[in-house]
Amino acid sequence: MSTLRAWGKLALALLHIVVGFFTILLVFPRLEQAEKERRIQIWSLEMLARIGIRLIVKGKPVSKGPMLLVANHISWLDIASLHAAGFCRFVSKADIKKWPVIGTLATGVGTLFIERESRRDAMRVVRHTTERLLAGDVIAVFPEGTTSDGQALLPFHANLFQAAITANAPVQAASLQFIDTLTGQRSAAPCYIGDDTLVGSVWRTLRASNIAVVISFDEPQRANGRDRRAWALDAKAAIEKLREGPAP
Repeated sequence: MSTLRAWGKLALALLHIVVGFFTILLVFPRLEQAEKERRIQIWSLEMLARIGIRLIVKGKPVSKGPMLLVANHISWLDIASLHAAGFCRFVSKADIKKWPVIGTLATGVGTLFIERESRRDAMRVVRHTTERLLAGDVIAVFPEGTTSDGQALLPFHANLFQAAITANAPVQAASLQFIDTLTGQRSAAPCYIGDDTLVGSVWRTLRASNIAVVISFDEPQRANGRDRRAWALDAKAAIEKLREGPAP
């Protein structure tokens, strides 16, 4: 039965992706930014529902910028999950821009792309992020730079904290966790790490049941004299503290 349900979820998800693809191509050019953001959040909520993921939000995500949102990174589901909680623009690796369909979706929702191996490109993205913060955007980043198993955080890269300092924008820390709603324990099904393939991780998630993504938001903080490295360390500590909170 789990395999049959998984195929059903997959069919619904693929149809939803196709609808999103053509919405971005044909409808988005005629919409104001606020309407685009509303549709992106609704689309993301519906995507989670189609693959059987319950969304639990603790704390209050900001509704408008400027704000640098920093979160831990576990799964290919993280971006859709954060978009479901509230619209934000992501900083993501440039490879995604070249992916069929997904690249169009990422570009259409305003993603800022970065070549992680290029120091010069990293500086460009810091400048671009600063500009978008000054324009009033909520910019979301995964400071770990890659996915973890969800049990412990990886070291945080501090580069994009400089954008918040330069733009005099606050930072909001957010914790992502996937749990089994029956036991309250961590679920490893959506993880995408190590030797996992994207296809394997997606199929494992579709076959699982009773999964919720819990997003816990901290209060926004300003630099208050901290440099980017100190602020990155404090943001990491804030996310670790959020992860220690009581199970929903």
